Amino acid sequence: MKIQSNHFGQEAAINLKDEALAFAVKKATRKAFDGRLQAMAEISTEHGEQIRMQAASAKRRVLENLPALLELAEQRMTENGMQVLWAKDESEACELVLEIAKDHQAGQIVKGKSMLTEEIGLNDALQKAGVSVLETDLGEYILQLNHEYPSHIVTPVLHKTKESIRDLFIKETGMPFTNDAGQIAGHARKLLRNAFLTADMGITGGNFIVAETGTLCLATNEGNGRMVTSLPRIHVALVGIEKIVATMEDFATLTQALSRSATGQKITVYTNMINGPRRPEDQDGPEKVFVIFVDNGRSKIYASKYAEALACIRCGACLNACPVYHQIGGHPYGWVYPGPIGSIITPLMKGLENASPLPYASSLCGACKVACPVDIDIPRMLLELRNDLVETKLSAPMMNFMMKAWMIVMASKLGYSLSGKAAAWFTNLFPIQKILPPPFNGWAKYRQFPQFSNRSFHSMWKEKAKKDG
Repeated sequence: MKIQSNHFGQEAAINLKDEALAFAVKKATRKAFDGRLQAMAEISTEHGEQIRMQAASAKRRVLENLPALLELAEQRMTENGMQVLWAKDESEACELVLEIAKDHQAGQIVKGKSMLTEEIGLNDALQKAGVSVLETDLGEYILQLNHEYPSHIVTPVLHKTKESIRDLFIKETGMPFTNDAGQIAGHARKLLRNAFLTADMGITGGNFIVAETGTLCLATNEGNGRMVTSLPRIHVALVGIEKIVATMEDFATLTQALSRSATGQKITVYTNMINGPRRPEDQDGPEKVFVIFVDNGRSKIYASKYAEALACIRCGACLNACPVYHQIGGHPYGWVYPGPIGSIITPLMKGLENASPLPYASSLCGACKVACPVDIDIPRMLLELRNDLVETKLSAPMMNFMMKAWMIVMASKLGYSLSGKAAAWFTNLFPIQKILPPPFNGWAKYRQFPQFSNRSFHSMWKEKAKKDG
C-alpha cells in the first residue's frame, strides 16, 4: 500500500464533512470503548488494572529478551514440524509467499484477517503474479470488493454503514435486495464457503507465538480463521517478530487483555492454537505449515528509544479512545495503521519525512495510554517524534518560528506579563474567531477561542497578599 500520510490534513478536512462516516465511526468506537470499560471492570476496576499491568509486564519481558525468544520459537516450531522462514522487508516476505505458492501449485488462496499482509502489500503482489487471493474475514471481504484498505485495526469496515454495505453487495455480487444484516452476512457466507473448499493455500497472520511451545495463536470472531487454517493443504502464517510471548501463562493473560480491550469480550469466539501440520492420526489440517517472521523495520524500532511501540498487541483500544480518530476515522492517516499507535508506527516504519503530520494528529489528552492494555506511553512517544521533526528540520518553518518566538516571550517576566494583558485587551475588543490571521485561524476554526480574563492570576495574588498583610 502506497503511503499517503503527508496528506493527513487535506483528507481529515474531507472526512470532517462526511456526516454518514462520522455517525458510523462514533457509533462503533463508542460501543467498543464502553465494552472495554465493562469487560475490564467486570470483577472490579482494580482487577482490570491488574490484568493491564500483568499484560504490560509480559510484553516488556519479551522486549528485554526478543532475540533469544525468537530463536527459541524457531527451534520449537521446527520440532513441531513447521517450516520457519525469515523476511527482512516487505519485498522478501512477498517473494517467499510467491515461492511457496509456486512450489505447491497453489492457484487459489484464501486469507484470514492480517494487518501485516496489508502492511507488506501481499494481495497486490499475489494478484500481479496471477495468483487468485480472496479475503474471507467479512470486513476485509467487503473492503476487497470496494478496493479499499482498512480504517481500523480490529474492525476494518467501522467507517461504513449497513446501507452502504448492502448496496455494495447488490452491485458487486448480485445479492437480492434486503435490509436485514443477518441476511447480508448469510449471502457473504454462501459466497465464501465454496472458496474454502477449493483453496490450495490459506494465509493468516498471528496474534501471538508462544516461544516455549512453538505454538501459533490466532484470535478471531468468525469461523473463517479456522477454515483458512484447516481446510487448504498449505497454511502460511506471516507474523511480525514482535508477536512473540515467552510462556503459555503469558499468552493466557495477553489473550484476555486483547479480547477485552478490542471488543469487550471475555475471550474471542475462536482461539486457534496451532502446533504444526496434520499428523497421521488427525482427521483434518494442512499438510504443511510455514511461518514467516517479518522484520520490515521492526529491528530498527527495537534498537531505538521507541522500542516500547513493539509491545502493541493490535487491539485498537487507543483508536476507540482517541477524540481525533472519532472525528475523522482511519483513512486520513494514510497507511495501514491509523489512530494514536499508527501515528507512531507509520513514521518509524516509513520515515518521518513521509508521515510528518501524524505526530501532531493528537490532542495529547492521554486517553490512548489509559486504554492501552499493555500501558504503552503513546503521548510521550508522540512528543518525542515532534521533537525529532524539529531536530531533523522536517517541521513546518512557520511553526518553528512561532514556537521560538513564544519561547522567548514566555521566558521573560516582562514579556509574559505584557502578552497576557495584550491577549485580554485583544479578545475583549475583537470577534477573535473571525479575525485571527494565519496560522492561528486554523486553530480557531474548529474550537471556541477562550476569553482572556482582564486580571491576571499574578495581579490577583498580589492583591490578596497585600490584603492579608
